[in-house]
Amino acid sequence: MNRILGAHLTASGCEFVVWAPNSSSVSVVVESENISLPLKPEKDGYFTGTAANIAAGTQYYYQLDDQQSFPDPCSRYQPAGPHGPSMVVDPQQMEWHDADWPGIGIARQIIYELHVGTFTPDGTLDAAAKKLEYLQSLGITVVEIMPIAEWAGRWNWGYDGVNLFAPSHHYGDYDALKRFVDHAHALNLGVVLDVVYNHFGPDGNYLSRFSPHYFTDRYKTEWGDALNFDGPDSEQVREFIIQNACEWISAFLPPAEFFFCGCKNRRRVHIA
Repeated sequence: MNRILGAHLTASGCEFVVWAPNSSSVSVVVESENISLPLKPEKDGYFTGTAANIAAGTQYYYQLDDQQSFPDPCSRYQPAGPHGPSMVVDPQQMEWHDADWPGIGIARQIIYELHVGTFTPDGTLDAAAKKLEYLQSLGITVVEIMPIAEWAGRWNWGYDGVNLFAPSHHYGDYDALKRFVDHAHALNLGVVLDVVYNHFGPDGNYLSRFSPHYFTDRYKTEWGDALNFDGPDSEQVREFIIQNACEWISAFLPPAEFFFCGCKNRRRVHIA
C-alpha cells in the first residue's frame, strides 16, 4: 500500500482511497452538490479515485454497490458525529507558532492525564488550552490527552471511539487539537495522545460494512470485537492502524523535526 487512506488533498484535487474487498463498486457521494464519483478497483480490495472539484470542507459518503452509503472509515473529521457525513480537511491550513520548540526527553517527566470533556465546564480543547498555564504552575511537564477519536453520543471517556482518524467534533473543529498542542509548546509542555487499537465502540462502527476482515472471533475483549491483526486478510488491517498512528503524528504536530514513520510506504511525517 503506497497511498494515504481516506480523503487526501493533492495538487490535482482530492484523492480517495478506501478498502472494501467485499464490494464490487464504491462511489464517493456528495449529496449537497449532487456528485457521485465512481472509484476504480485496485489490487487487494482497495478502491481509488481523484476529484478535481472537491475541496476542503466538502462533506461526503461512500456508497457501496450502489446501495447504502456510509461515512469514510478513515474520515479526518465527522462534523455531525459518526453517523453523519465525513468532511474533507486541509491538514496544512493551521499556522504553527512553535518553530523553536525543542521537544522533550523521556527522563524525569511529570505527566498529567487530561480528559478534555471534564477538564473545563465547556469541555473543549480550546477551553482546556486556556488552563494549561495552571498545569504548568503545578510543575507538569507533559499533558497526556485521553482518547479523542470520534464516538457516538455526547459524553464518553474516549474508549468507545469508532472513527480513529477523526478528533471528536464535541471537542472542537478539526484544528482544535493543533491549537492545543501549539499553546502547550509555547509553555514548554509536551503532549501525549492516548489511542485505542484493540477494539471499537459499539455504536457508529461501520467498518464491517466495508470489510468483515477488520475483526476476528479468535480473540475476546471485554469492550468489543477484537481487531484482526494476525488472521486471514490482516495485512490491510495492520496498514489501517499504522497509517492511523502516522496520521496523528504528521497532521497534529508541527514540522519542527522529521523522521520516517514505520509505514510500508515510508512516508515522511513530522514530530516535535
